[in-house]
Amino acid sequence: MNMLEFAMQVFRANMMDIPLINPIVEELMSVPWLNLVVALILWRPFFAVVVMPGLVVIMLYLLYIIWFERKLTARIQWRVGPLEVFRPLRGAIQALADGLRYFFQESIVHREAHRPYFVQLPILAFIPVLLPIALIPAGNVVGIKTPYAIPLFIALLSLIPITIIAIGWASNSRFAFIGSVREALMYVAYEIPFIIAAISMIYLYGSADPYVAVEKQTIPGALLNPVACLVFLISMLMATSRLPFEIPEADQEIAFGPFVEYSGMLFGLVMVLAYEKLYLMSLLFTILFLAGWSGPQLAVLGDINAPLWLVVKTLIVISILSIVRSMYARYRIDQALRFGFSWILAFSIIALAIGVVLGYEGGI
Repeated sequence: MNMLEFAMQVFRANMMDIPLINPIVEELMSVPWLNLVVALILWRPFFAVVVMPGLVVIMLYLLYIIWFERKLTARIQWRVGPLEVFRPLRGAIQALADGLRYFFQESIVHREAHRPYFVQLPILAFIPVLLPIALIPAGNVVGIKTPYAIPLFIALLSLIPITIIAIGWASNSRFAFIGSVREALMYVAYEIPFIIAAISMIYLYGSADPYVAVEKQTIPGALLNPVACLVFLISMLMATSRLPFEIPEADQEIAFGPFVEYSGMLFGLVMVLAYEKLYLMSLLFTILFLAGWSGPQLAVLGDINAPLWLVVKTLIVISILSIVRSMYARYRIDQALRFGFSWILAFSIIALAIGVVLGYEGGI
């Protein structure tokens, strides 16, 4: 048996079953070489990481959320928002136009920057963004199946602020450095309550396995432990530098925080980091508090039912959080830190107590 035959055997043994497209798949599987590509795309681990809820969905989500957030904020504030790029759809492809502009702009590296790190870090920052995707299951579609997926996911997620701080250092600019210091301070303020809120749900479900968490949510986790849900939501806003916690990137004070020296494609890469982190944290929120991929099942969709429900719930959470941007003024750094180290930390400890009590001896 050669390598191609072995690869085909491996892929076919764990392929997605989607009755809606099965006739098309069978036709394509009869074509040499093309059958290997189709089998790879529908191989469950590959599909989870690269298609849904992985890279393809992340790209589509970025196109959607950047436009939606701008449009929603503009309407709430009595403005028009994106309009001129593809006017029939009210500027719906504005984010795509921005991406193309960044791609063809010159990426300038100023002479004082630490050049190798300045260029490499925006690319390296995507490693802690991409790796957690492999750990998030959507029914039987999963990259890496492990009973410790939730703590591993949080550990990888915690690396993102480190890369952002390093990006500010590599810029070797006083304004980028100020943004990095603010990012570090905010990181300390939200990370502890965020982790405690997640641990409270692990205690409540009696396992760090996402499958167990979803299985036990006959009542959504948001109702079982609303305090943990609130702490998690606020931590998400702080972690992704969203108003009222847009402190590391405060436009009126330090332009764009750690990323102020970036331009062109490098700027495009660092600009979407917060959006990608928001997507990852919303995936985890959906699993812990909204019963993950649970939902009505359509027979024609087969194995894609679970990933579809997980992504839909995640996008709804993100869309709701976008409203906050338009309603609250930015906190000062001292106010945000005091908020994180007092109220949010206190509520996270209460959430942990609720989780331990409800989860004691399989309480749910």
